Amino acid sequence: MNDYDKITAFLGQWGRFQQIVFFLLCASIVPNGFAAFSVVFLTDIPSHHCLVPEVNLTQDWRSAIIPIEVMKLKRCSRYRLDVVRNLSAQGLFPDRDVNLTDLEQESCVNGWSYSRDIYQSTIVSEFDLVCSDQWKQPFTSTVYFLGILIGSFISGQLSDRFGRKPIFFATMAVQTIFSFVPIFSPSWTVFSILLFTSGLGQISNYVAAFVLGTEILTGNVRVMFSSLGVSLGFAVGYMTLPLLAYFLRDWKSLLLAISLPGLLYLPLLWFIPESPLWLLSQGRVKETETIVRKAAKMNKVEAPQVIFDDYSVHTKAHPRQHHNVFNLLRTKNIRNMTVILCLVFTLNTGYFVLSLNTSRLHANPYLSCFISAAVEVPAYISSWLALRYLPRRLSAICVLLLGGVSLYFIQLVPENLSDLSVGLEMLGKFGISTGMALMYVYTAELYPTVLRSTVTGTCTTVSNLGSCIAPSLIHLSENFKYLPYITVGTLAVMSAFAAFFLPETFGRPLPQTIQQMQSMKFPFITRKDHSKPVVFFESQL
Repeated sequence: MNDYDKITAFLGQWGRFQQIVFFLLCASIVPNGFAAFSVVFLTDIPSHHCLVPEVNLTQDWRSAIIPIEVMKLKRCSRYRLDVVRNLSAQGLFPDRDVNLTDLEQESCVNGWSYSRDIYQSTIVSEFDLVCSDQWKQPFTSTVYFLGILIGSFISGQLSDRFGRKPIFFATMAVQTIFSFVPIFSPSWTVFSILLFTSGLGQISNYVAAFVLGTEILTGNVRVMFSSLGVSLGFAVGYMTLPLLAYFLRDWKSLLLAISLPGLLYLPLLWFIPESPLWLLSQGRVKETETIVRKAAKMNKVEAPQVIFDDYSVHTKAHPRQHHNVFNLLRTKNIRNMTVILCLVFTLNTGYFVLSLNTSRLHANPYLSCFISAAVEVPAYISSWLALRYLPRRLSAICVLLLGGVSLYFIQLVPENLSDLSVGLEMLGKFGISTGMALMYVYTAELYPTVLRSTVTGTCTTVSNLGSCIAPSLIHLSENFKYLPYITVGTLAVMSAFAAFFLPETFGRPLPQTIQQMQSMKFPFITRKDHSKPVVFFESQL
């Protein structure tokens, strides 16, 4: 069977058809950058203390009614209001006439007063997610990332079963609608359910767009799209997020702003075709020829009279079969590769920890978030250059070790050199972001068409397990400052070691059948697979 890239070489790599697909798919990723880390601002905790109702108190007692702990006002208690009111009515003064440490304290029975210096409101101030309910604050982010985890797992298999295009637009619609609807939430519980639903579509459309572009585009344009194009689209949205949050400062306005751009992408339905490779894998040769001939017309080149003759013969002889996530474990070779990739993708825990931790880097959370997002631009450019000119395995190992070692060094930096700590953290994020961009492309190059979306979704699911853990890990850092950096650094080093055993794909065409994938050689792994993959895999194209 002939190679798809060679058969469609008459189209060229960068005609009008490829340009439209490239830029529209990259633009569709921008809302993912908005939404992915919106929880940084939606769930941030403003400065707060117990609300003191309007009662007859002298100014001295009103100022002293909130106890001070470690040079800050206590957040969850105040001196008993009835006692303070009696002392104020008697004309006594705090500290001079009354020792405040002798006064009884009570909880914030009248609610809380939230500072508006940074935010007008967040869901923390909206639903009072503080003190006894403070556990709900990191759990809100976890719920969102659980939605992303489940969505990425399901959508990958659905995409391999029903096509890239319908899943791409369906998940984009879910993300857009359910980014807007939470504005009307009457309670934290309802908000969390709607946020979870929004998460189902969040990364799912990213994965669908990634696989769709990878399979439509060819050659160096494919490498540029899968490494630089989609990643920069995400980074543009990510960098825009703190700007939107800075000017809006209200959680409802921010949700509205990040949901509306999704409506602009509805016209993409008429301009973006289905993946020709996926259509061929399903035996739909005529539909594939229609897309390719339309592309030839747009590129102003002449298509051959018969384009996919070999495919037509093959699909008549072999009926198509559907594949699912269990096929990733069916044979020894594929199982080894899947396990290794899942180990590598645990590294994404570090990416989310460092991204969600931005509000702690600097007194200004908007500036911190922008710096964290801007670091990804050189990271993605580096990943594109590495994919263009260097072997995949060597590139991944080097950048992952760079990220891990940088994070280990943070605990050795003296406290008075905070800027150096921030620099090392950003260097760590640079290495991890570069590594993750490399691994998405690497994964797509290792698996054939019938499993490509499934494995991408599965690896994304594994990576999003880390995103679910990240909020709690950051919360634990209040007691152990360096715990996130040690954890993330260890994962980066482990991922680099796991990548050492992956086959090299540099300069090779995308595998289209399981048999082509089976021929890949694992370094330092003896391969004696006596299973019979041909029985269930040979009839793919």
